[in-house]
Amino acid sequence: MPTLKSFAFAVLALTSTPAFAAEPLPDAIAAPGESIVLGVHAEGAQVYECKAAADGKLAWAFREPIATLLSEGKTIGRHYAGPSWELTDGSAIVGKAIGNAPGATPADIPWLKLEVASRRGSGVLTPVTTVQRINTHGGKLDGSCDKAGEFRSAPYSAEYVFLKKG
Repeated sequence: MPTLKSFAFAVLALTSTPAFAAEPLPDAIAAPGESIVLGVHAEGAQVYECKAAADGKLAWAFREPIATLLSEGKTIGRHYAGPSWELTDGSAIVGKAIGNAPGATPADIPWLKLEVASRRGSGVLTPVTTVQRINTHGGKLDGSCDKAGEFRSAPYSAEYVFLKKG
């Protein structure tokens, strides 16, 4: 199990990592005045369910994410429905989307800004107030489907940046 010291090192390493600090983020997901608590890489899938849309036609509807959270190539937690993030230190948060920006290509899920709606346990995620999902690759599943209740997943990767106010 990672120690607080290894998490602190990961935070220090990530504050100087270009992937997390390269270009300014779109205004819709920026978090001015907030500081990075932790940045992680996620690998997983966006899960979709075949459902009737408003027009009555069957279409893929987003159901939930399932992803592994990685730091320096090691698993440090998981991301799942809620949307929730849970670390191996026992800290967990649930977010609520408050902003989004398009991904780099039409196949990429959007970048998001989420505010923390609830938390449990104590650890690295305890002080987090905002989560950003950036640098997304893949994850979109569009178009019609044939059978209501059928599930399909679309692989994706993203960076999640956990921030705190002040």
